[in-house]
Amino acid sequence: MTDADRARREQVRLRAAAMFADGLPAPQVAVRLRVSRKSAYAWQQTWRAGGTEALRSSGPASRCRLDDEQLARLDDELDRGPAVHGWTVDQRWTLSRVALLIEDLFGQSYTLTGVAKLLHRLGYSAQRPTRRAVERDERAVATWQRDGWPRVKERPRPAVPGSVSSTRPASR
Repeated sequence: MTDADRARREQVRLRAAAMFADGLPAPQVAVRLRVSRKSAYAWQQTWRAGGTEALRSSGPASRCRLDDEQLARLDDELDRGPAVHGWTVDQRWTLSRVALLIEDLFGQSYTLTGVAKLLHRLGYSAQRPTRRAVERDERAVATWQRDGWPRVKERPRPAVPGSVSSTRPASR
């Protein structure tokens, strides 16, 4: 969420606080502000416990634990590729591999969701490999496409309708 979005939401909560102070019940506040009743009741409870200040934004829900220098280094290490970091058999970055890399480089533990958000922040997205695997055997692929796939694709259908039930056969 951007700072502008956070500020806009905070203003809605502060308007709700003013309405609560004027004695309006939560359902009417919800209608006037076009929010859910659940939100209005939650805000009312927070307002009663801590006043208007309790409804102010406390900042972003999560923060990146890596500084700008560490983020730049992580970006460089990701560009170097997985093989440089020991993953030579399957040379793809996965979330778990990036999490291990972050822990090895910076001593910070991230969840897979946290790694996904961090990579998104760095401009990465889920990708399919752009190159074919080094181990790919083009002759074997051509043979499968020519001989194997037609057999799988055109399996003969049974002469009679089948039944998924083991106790009740299909009726004709």
